[in-house]
Amino acid sequence: MFGESHDLLHEFPEHKERIHQLKLENHHFARLFGEYDELEHQLHRIQQEIETPADEVVESLKKKRLHLKDELLAMITQH
Repeated sequence: MFGESHDLLHEFPEHKERIHQLKLENHHFARLFGEYDELEHQLHRIQQEIETPADEVVESLKKKRLHLKDELLAMITQH
């Protein structure tokens, strides 16, 4: 949806402290978080029509974002 934020802090506000902790302590999480954040930025630019790639590219970016979100959430909820 146009204008919706999908950054992790908006997606999982209940895990804000855990996300911050993992970003500081877990290099793999921090790298994946950075990748997710970059994908979110790219998709936001596409929604604003700053960039206009082919539909296949947009779908590929969305799938990659979803995969990263699943992986990051697994790390967040893991004890």
